[in-house]
Amino acid sequence: MSNAERVTFTADGITLVGELAVAGRGAPAVVLTGPLTGVKEQVVGGYAARLHERGLTTLAFDHRGFGESGGRRAHEDSQGKLADLRAAVSLLAAVDSARVAVVGICLGGGYAIRAAATDPRIGAVVGIAGGYNSPARFSAGDPDGYRRALGSFLERYDEELPAVAAGGAPAAMGGDEPFAYYGTERSAAAHWENRLTYGSLHTLMTFDALGSAPLLSATPLLVVHGRADAYCAPELAEAVYTAAPGPKEIRWLDAERHIDLYDVEPYVGRAADATAAFLHRHLGA
Repeated sequence: MSNAERVTFTADGITLVGELAVAGRGAPAVVLTGPLTGVKEQVVGGYAARLHERGLTTLAFDHRGFGESGGRRAHEDSQGKLADLRAAVSLLAAVDSARVAVVGICLGGGYAIRAAATDPRIGAVVGIAGGYNSPARFSAGDPDGYRRALGSFLERYDEELPAVAAGGAPAAMGGDEPFAYYGTERSAAAHWENRLTYGSLHTLMTFDALGSAPLLSATPLLVVHGRADAYCAPELAEAVYTAAPGPKEIRWLDAERHIDLYDVEPYVGRAADATAAFLHRHLGA
């Protein structure tokens, strides 16, 4: 965003780099968190620009290990990313301590739920095409296979594999759809790297977002999700919505693919419209 200011802040002594766009006095403030391996110039940056246009102060940043931020490279650290979000909320609280929200896209949707469940400073939460991971559900059909997978990831914890790959080759995000976004100019970003540790896969398989939904209490929740999504299950989006006890809304979009909610119109515009309206309604002056 041309009107965004480059900012740095720290979490656990790690320097994080972001883009802050202030919408003006009285505007609610939003921190964005996005897909696995994503950097601020990709999905979260696109949503930040759209939400800023709709009157919100926005912070899009690189989580530890990715993009321009510090930390162990190409490693998904769930507790570390939650600490990053707490630090980002602290930065935004200096803008307006009473009206800070978290918006998560893809895997970030799950992190947004966890962050909002444990940080009462967060006044509202939105998940867009969210990945609401649930180890209990992952393991339900084949608990032995689930544990074997965890063991294999632990054995190769520090080794790396490509984040995406063409032609069905092994990758952390396997298949043609992730490659259609990350493997092409569509997602071009100077600081994105096509690699991820096997330990990151252990993190993903054990990260519980769905279990945090009942802890949202009075925190307003908006779930925006595609009716067809092969990577972030619509059933889990429905489950997180059902489990949240506070004010809540769910909006279904007729997208055909998960990555349609990354950068394809009219889906992204509709998601941004719904998000901005929801946040202005719940966090407006």
